Amino acid sequence: MRAFDRPLKAFTALMAAGALFVVVGNLWGFGAKEPLISSFTVGLLGKYLCYAVLALAIDLVWGYMGALSLGHGAFFALGGYAFGMYLMRQIGAQGVYGDAVLPDFMVFIGWDSLPWHWRGSHSFPLAVLKAILVPGLLALAFGWTAFRSRVSGVYFSIMSQALTYALTLAFYLNALGFGGNNGFTDFKSVLGFDLKSPYVSAALFASSALLLWLAVLASRLLVSSRLGLAMMAVRDNEDRARFAGYKTENVKVAVFVFSAVLAGLGGALYVPQAGIINPSLFEPVFSIEMVVCVALGGRGTMYGAILGAFLVNYAKSWLSTEAPDLWPFILGFLFVSVTVVGQGGALGLLKRAGATLARIGRKGHGPAAER
Repeated sequence: MRAFDRPLKAFTALMAAGALFVVVGNLWGFGAKEPLISSFTVGLLGKYLCYAVLALAIDLVWGYMGALSLGHGAFFALGGYAFGMYLMRQIGAQGVYGDAVLPDFMVFIGWDSLPWHWRGSHSFPLAVLKAILVPGLLALAFGWTAFRSRVSGVYFSIMSQALTYALTLAFYLNALGFGGNNGFTDFKSVLGFDLKSPYVSAALFASSALLLWLAVLASRLLVSSRLGLAMMAVRDNEDRARFAGYKTENVKVAVFVFSAVLAGLGGALYVPQAGIINPSLFEPVFSIEMVVCVALGGRGTMYGAILGAFLVNYAKSWLSTEAPDLWPFILGFLFVSVTVVGQGGALGLLKRAGATLARIGRKGHGPAAER
């Protein structure tokens, strides 16, 4: 594991240094002059960090356990909705409807009381707890059902995609109490602080960077533990692992729930920085985009998934402005290219290129070259 630790430690150190630079660049001399890094850029990078947490969660399930989940965006969205409920309750009398104690959209459609699942949504600790428990419990129920039935391979991928599609349809319904098509938006404050403040933006960015750092650390501890060795054994040969005495379904469920909790926390921090959440995050295309991030960066490396999340989402942000119609085609091209040409992702291509250059260098300095 030592060879694995060195690049990961270097990557996390570089990530921490980059996060510190962004925060200082945004806040240094703010108000007296234009900051080195704008608050818009800080918010955008904060969202990328949250996407990176989701990509890391997918990498644990796919890269280290061998189960391709095409529905992990659902856990990200559930964490976002759990925290979005808290943000909606903070609007209070600042909303469009004056002194309404209900979220604006509930007043608009004529509701006179909060649904039962909104109880406690005014509390920050309870909102964070919901962002952990709701994705975790759904992952437990889904994973237990799928893995105990020994569903694997493409069938598991299809089931996970069906899960997120079902949630998409459910959250589009106004009757569910989550804002229907529009979702939640127009957030005002968090913990009493104005969300439009540059200091709050910097704090949310720093919190996202801290969450990603902690997620990498927790994932590294998981992978190096006995459970981690068991999940890699399941990935390499599940039948042999089962015959060796491992309860492979329990291993899969544990890792699946852990990854869902990571995704939910990433979604919770994403919402105040994005300023909106709606059912589009449940749509299968979002989960597929995040799988492409992992594939492009290189699965089974952790830092490859993080790198892929930044590269893909930066490309999406740029192309959405310059050529929005081309993005679906480029996304498909990236996925096919990584699958066919470079199965180790961008990092795998770099490693192979480095190995090739090293061989060329050794040949150039061999006995024949000296003569």
